[in-house]
Amino acid sequence: MRREIFQTIEIPSGVEVSVNENLITVKGPQGEVKRKINLAGLETKVEGNKFIVGCGKATKKEKKMINTMEAHMNNMIKGVQEKFEYKLKICFSHFPITTEVKGREMIIKNFLGERSDRKTKLPEGADVKVNKEIITVTSPDKEIAGQAAANIEKATRIRKRDLRVFQDGIFIINKAGKEI
Repeated sequence: MRREIFQTIEIPSGVEVSVNENLITVKGPQGEVKRKINLAGLETKVEGNKFIVGCGKATKKEKKMINTMEAHMNNMIKGVQEKFEYKLKICFSHFPITTEVKGREMIIKNFLGERSDRKTKLPEGADVKVNKEIITVTSPDKEIAGQAAANIEKATRIRKRDLRVFQDGIFIINKAGKEI
């Protein structure tokens, strides 16, 4: 059954939203987030301080796209107001782990006593700070912050050892303000 569905998202003061074909740009005090989205069949417009997305004759597929678009827009608006922050903790019992950030790469030294360093790439737009045993990843884009945290956690994955004994690693303890 086809019906008219439109979602309205409030744009707070200090935040600018612009739509240019498939590219949506949100600017705010903490930065700028751009996202390419396939808007086939959807109508988008900015009227005053409201962002409207919808379809005149929506099916289930369009309804899913509208709701997904609303969730992405809410995350983008929240991110440019206050950055998303992920926290990771360095845990070790056998060998002390040291970490450092060089440009777009994080280097993990002495993990399980390995002589070679483990390296992981950090996505463009993620700010990583190391403070003793807490690593903080911040970004206005939720997906970039989450991907950077996941890359760091994955770099210390243990293979070919008993995971009950070797519990060293870097683990996510806080995801975008939610304790794990």
